[in-house]
Amino acid sequence: MQDDFGPDFISLTDEDGNEFELEVIDALEYNGRTYIACFPTLEEDTEEAEAEEYGLVILKSIEENGESYLATPDSDEELNAVYEQFMLQLMEEEDENS
Repeated sequence: MQDDFGPDFISLTDEDGNEFELEVIDALEYNGRTYIACFPTLEEDTEEAEAEEYGLVILKSIEENGESYLATPDSDEELNAVYEQFMLQLMEEEDENS
């Protein structure tokens, strides 16, 4: 993703009604689906040890009945495969910038 206009943030509501904000860091197409990689945004007063508990969040775009929404990958295998694709894409971008 390009950083021409600064970071992109999305606000999501989970199935329990909890709202949270994510910073989108990358996106890719894999096996006919769009996936996004995000980091949770943290409050400024978050301690370093607590911040380390938060990690990369991978979500996929799903269209159902004409509605688009984001969901977690269906299995560990799907999650691992998509994570590997993000890492490959990151390595390619680093090679291009070197």
